[in-house]
Amino acid sequence: MITVGAFEAKTKFSELLDRVAGGEEVIVTRHGKTVARIVPEGLPDAEAERKAREAKAAEILADIKRVREMLRAQGVHFTVDDIISARDEGRR
Repeated sequence: MITVGAFEAKTKFSELLDRVAGGEEVIVTRHGKTVARIVPEGLPDAEAERKAREAKAAEILADIKRVREMLRAQGVHFTVDDIISARDEGRR
């Protein structure tokens, strides 16, 4: 799976279609957010769903990493205990 921005997808569409024809999935983003998936024709539904979940998980992980780096740049640091405490706050 590869991720490309909308402009790059437009300029390299033929190349991307060749990759999809070879079985690869292409995620197209705009301003860092996924707007489309190009998948090979005939991909089984279960496989397509699994790949969609993997793509979404990768997108979420990238968002988490961006936030972590932003916080580090601002000098904000959390310990594991801080994170667990925040998670458990309000739970019974």
